[in-house]
Amino acid sequence: MASSRMNNYEQGKRTPDFTTLEKLAEELNVPVPYFFCKSDKMAELLCIFDKLTAEQQDELLAELRRNEQKPQQ
Repeated sequence: MASSRMNNYEQGKRTPDFTTLEKLAEELNVPVPYFFCKSDKMAELLCIFDKLTAEQQDELLAELRRNEQKPQQ
């Protein structure tokens, strides 16, 4: 039964509810937003970011903001 349900999700016939997405994410060891990423790079970045401590996340965000404010060459 679960495999037919997964097949329906994969084919776009059905959409999992949020609780199901949470269970899938937990099983796959990924954050829920992973399922909504449009690119592999964004999905990878999200997974790496999710595994960082809160302090490391803050430091990374601060660094990215600093880089974003630098003039483009």
